[in-house]
Amino acid sequence: MATRTLIGDPDVTVTLKRSNRAKRMSLRVSRLDGRVTLTVPKFASDRDAMGFLVEKESWIRGHLETRAPLKQVTHGAHMPFLGREVEIVAGASGRSPRLEGERLMVPGDAAKAGPRVSAFLKTQARSRLAEASDRYADALGVKATAITLRDTRSRWGSCTSEGRLMYSWRLVMAPEVVLDYVAAHEVAHLLEMNHSARYWAHVKRVCPDYVLHRAWLRRHGETLHAWRFESLD
Repeated sequence: MATRTLIGDPDVTVTLKRSNRAKRMSLRVSRLDGRVTLTVPKFASDRDAMGFLVEKESWIRGHLETRAPLKQVTHGAHMPFLGREVEIVAGASGRSPRLEGERLMVPGDAAKAGPRVSAFLKTQARSRLAEASDRYADALGVKATAITLRDTRSRWGSCTSEGRLMYSWRLVMAPEVVLDYVAAHEVAHLLEMNHSARYWAHVKRVCPDYVLHRAWLRRHGETLHAWRFESLD
């Protein structure tokens, strides 16, 4: 896929996607990572594509400005963990971060705090999501074959017909009841690979307040994706 740039303050990079099925041009601005995608019919000209982008520039910039601001993980930052705020502080010794009350002690220099914190979150997410998945699988009389973690942008979890569950490890930053809801949501797909009324009845049976937890993700999920864990070296 090619890219085009809207010159301004700041410049905006747009991914140009040509589609055999598209009958008209359409724009998408991701609320998760700010990526701008322009889908155009396969034989649309570059001139027409750029003209469309210029026409929609105010709309694009407006959506980008309302996104949650990016936040870098480093010493002194306050980050969500299981729905509560913890402060990232320098650890005195050891190689792995450890939680002490409302402080996450991270060894080493601040520039490398991001990767160390993400490793901590992934470990915590795997443990908690595996436990929740097993608990709901037992309640629904099913069994998952595998659990994997990813840093997905378009979904919080998924389930295959072979029983493989996938979750975003960023769920461990959400309240624990929200993490549990996503586990219940995906495990219920082991009974129904759809979102029918029967499927939602399974979810409600094991997670009665699922509507509240789903709404939390829709309102606040973007803020979990705003955190950046890259090394600052």
